[in-house]
Amino acid sequence: MADGAWLYILRCSDGSYYVGTTRASLENRVAQHNAGTFQGYTLTRRPVELIYSQWFDRITDAIENERKLKKWSRAKKEALIQGDFASLQQLAKRKSPHQTSS
Repeated sequence: MADGAWLYILRCSDGSYYVGTTRASLENRVAQHNAGTFQGYTLTRRPVELIYSQWFDRITDAIENERKLKKWSRAKKEALIQGDFASLQQLAKRKSPHQTSS
């Protein structure tokens, strides 16, 4: 378990989402965010609430997924949080700017 890490999503007090990773326990990490331990995004958006987490056996995988999720739209993040994989697949499809009509 020492080599792995958690990917997590927090809902901030302003309704925005924060995506992060930690090797520590999720309870401790959320408490650190709520205590203002970290400078940055969540400091002025407390309290925060843990709304999604996923364990990865390798920290590199957790970090890779964190970077991907940070680029996602709010709608895609919400589909993931809700476990709505059908919507997530639809939202993930690229919209071609050069679509032709039949």
